[in-house]
Amino acid sequence: MAALGSPVRRAVAPRYSSKTTGPLKRRLVVGLLIVASLAMITVYFRESPNGGLHGFQSTGASVLRPFEIGADRIARPFHDAYNWTADLFHARSENKDLRKQLSVARQQAIQNASAKDELETLRRLLKYKRGPSFPEDFPNSVTAEVVSNPASQFDQTMLIAAGRTSGIRVYDAVVTDRGLVGQVTKVTRDESKVTLLTDKEAAVTAKDRSSGAIGIVRHSQGSEDVLFLDRVAKSKEVKEGDLVMTAGLQQGKLPSFYPKGIPIGLVTKVGQTELDEFQVVQVMPLVDFSSLEAVVVLVSDKPRPRMP
Repeated sequence: MAALGSPVRRAVAPRYSSKTTGPLKRRLVVGLLIVASLAMITVYFRESPNGGLHGFQSTGASVLRPFEIGADRIARPFHDAYNWTADLFHARSENKDLRKQLSVARQQAIQNASAKDELETLRRLLKYKRGPSFPEDFPNSVTAEVVSNPASQFDQTMLIAAGRTSGIRVYDAVVTDRGLVGQVTKVTRDESKVTLLTDKEAAVTAKDRSSGAIGIVRHSQGSEDVLFLDRVAKSKEVKEGDLVMTAGLQQGKLPSFYPKGIPIGLVTKVGQTELDEFQVVQVMPLVDFSSLEAVVVLVSDKPRPRMP
């Protein structure tokens, strides 16, 4: 009885903490699910097509099919919008790349065309230098690229990429395979200034090949590239279409720096009046001075006579 009335309490059995039992249960459940899955997979592959698992799969697919169709219909507009946006950005990027490629291709085509034209010009000049019509006594003639063409009708000069280092001197004649271009009037180390035949101060002794008439080719003093064969005697029968070329004669006491026989132009008009002492012979130059790309400078090793 005394023992029954004792205030001593019985010991309570210890309880496991939820922190310990939680992970244990989850691991147990995962393990059971894995075992069940492996068992079902094994049974599924071993049973016949008419087995229970196959039938259950077919029934489940049939039940879930409407939900699949509905989900697909709901998601399709978003999917299409995403594809359209992606295609749009891709098309823009591709269009930008194509434009760059087209620009590069155009530049390349222009460069190729320019190089082709330049090569063709150099071939013509080389053929001219080796041909029978090239002036004699100029074995060291220089082929030079045209750096700048005439800037205006008042400045009938151009710059070529060859100068003193190439043996070019002032008063050297400049030609192309078409005919006479002009004369070198200024020389630096690597460049030369050429005064064209169309300059108002330019003049050259010339000859009409058909009639033998001698005169001086000068500019018409107008805005066009028209020349005149001046001081042609009325006794000479000059006709339209006649070829005018350099005469290679002295101009008074001054020696001629232009070799004989270089074509200048064709006679386009012949006129005369009773009051004029000479004929009026209009000449159209053979050279297109506005589109020159390369020229030949007639360089000679012979010493020049001193200018008075």
